[in-house]
Amino acid sequence: MKLKIFKIGLIGLILSVTSCTDLTENAYDQMLTDNFYNNRNEVLSAVLRPYTHANAWVTPSGQDGWWRPAELSADQLAWPTKGRHGEDGGKWKRLHYHTWTVDEGGLNNAWRLMFWGMGLCNDPIENLESRESASMGISDSEKAAFIAELKVLRAFHYLKLMDLFGNIPVVTQVGVPTQPETMPREYVFRFIETEILENVGALPALSSEMMGRVSKAAAYAMLVELYLNAEVWTGEARWDDCIAAADKLINGEGGGQNGVMALDPNITDQFVNTNHLSKEVIFSIAYDYTRANFQPSWTGEFFHFKQREIYGGGRNGNNGIVLIPGVYSTYQDADLRKKEWLLQGAQFNFGTGEPVLGSEEYNGKPLVFVDEIRRISNNGTSSTMSDGEENSGIRFNKYKLGNQVQGHDGTPIDEDYNNTDWNIYRLTWVYFAKAEALIRKNNGIATAEAVELINTCKKRAFTEQDWSSHAYKTSSLTLDELLAERGREFIFEGFRRNDLIRFGKFHTASWWDHQGSDATKTLFPIPQQQRDMNPNLVQNTGYPGS
Repeated sequence: MKLKIFKIGLIGLILSVTSCTDLTENAYDQMLTDNFYNNRNEVLSAVLRPYTHANAWVTPSGQDGWWRPAELSADQLAWPTKGRHGEDGGKWKRLHYHTWTVDEGGLNNAWRLMFWGMGLCNDPIENLESRESASMGISDSEKAAFIAELKVLRAFHYLKLMDLFGNIPVVTQVGVPTQPETMPREYVFRFIETEILENVGALPALSSEMMGRVSKAAAYAMLVELYLNAEVWTGEARWDDCIAAADKLINGEGGGQNGVMALDPNITDQFVNTNHLSKEVIFSIAYDYTRANFQPSWTGEFFHFKQREIYGGGRNGNNGIVLIPGVYSTYQDADLRKKEWLLQGAQFNFGTGEPVLGSEEYNGKPLVFVDEIRRISNNGTSSTMSDGEENSGIRFNKYKLGNQVQGHDGTPIDEDYNNTDWNIYRLTWVYFAKAEALIRKNNGIATAEAVELINTCKKRAFTEQDWSSHAYKTSSLTLDELLAERGREFIFEGFRRNDLIRFGKFHTASWWDHQGSDATKTLFPIPQQQRDMNPNLVQNTGYPGS
């Protein structure tokens, strides 16, 4: 009899039962796996378990998933010290300055959380493959689909680990081997590609039932990301493969809401609390606060201490992540994304319309978010990661939770409050990826098709009256401009470090309070804590122990 323990605890039988914000597991009940997988509900609970852990991918309170190093090491977002808050042992400064060490707890957590999630895929894959469908109360086609889903979800974990750390182990069985060897990045790339290609055919198409889960469309999107970065990750450009994978999504082969995948007509549907209805969302972390009390975890990173007053909800934050000074001004005033996705200026109470007052340096004074990081309250002129105040920096407003109270202007209470899903892939990102591949194939010169793809997306951010003066032409859509537009469109979405590396600007460029770094910083170090446990892990070049 196998001695593996299957922790069912509060997992439940549906995706949205529990959050992994607190990643300390308690075995509320234990079952030998030989006594599990007896019916479809048990199978489904095992298949869905990795998705509850997915809450740890993006900015969970108190944990470091892949999102933090992917964004806070780049040129758009930072977590500066603001008064007595946010120093946190200097971890955010080290990300910003590219001075991280092999002992970073945050990087170790990113490694641990992603390998943990991969293990949550490996266990049910092994159990499903070793059992007959009939004994589990499912059909052969359902079994094949579940296994395919888990293998592609596992591939996603490896994709993000490979992006951050480069050369990593590849493990497909729980605990086997106990000390796996580091594999070259090219090997990991081929493993991911093979896993996706061999399983995409068995995956269900994207539908309302598959929102928040790996569908055929999600698999194609992973291939787009894989091929878009192939030259960096393997040394071999794969632009034609990137275009082919993107076309499958653009042409609707992966499915979509009500059988249709399309760009939403505006720039907000993808980020509101009903974004499960968006036609362009491909893969997301699905939240259901209304029925299951499973709520977004990213509010702690982005929200001010008094955010609930600003948006009429029930959640405040840690006053952490802000825009790096100057990023706000990269948006034209006519750009609707500047107004809809970013929070600037004086803040007012959603319910009363009265000014929101600060609680720290501006205690009792109106709270005004400014595009600078310095100590305005005492006429300070220094502007560094150490010089913030509670009002420093333009804020996140891209994802909307809705409101719990009636607005002062008569806005009704939102029945879908706090149900906002976090997008991992959306169709706009696929349009941009295809456009970039077309431009790079054409020696860096924009083609008419590439311009049309970007303009189709960008046009939604301008009124009809303003659009003509902001549309791209083949002469104006340079690679540098494409990188800038990617920054404006995908701010907060977890791609910026990846983009800067692909465009050759991650370690060479300077930005606010940051000077260029060594080329070895395009990879994070293998965490020393992991190397202490597994001596077969090889350190990346440029770090102690390499």
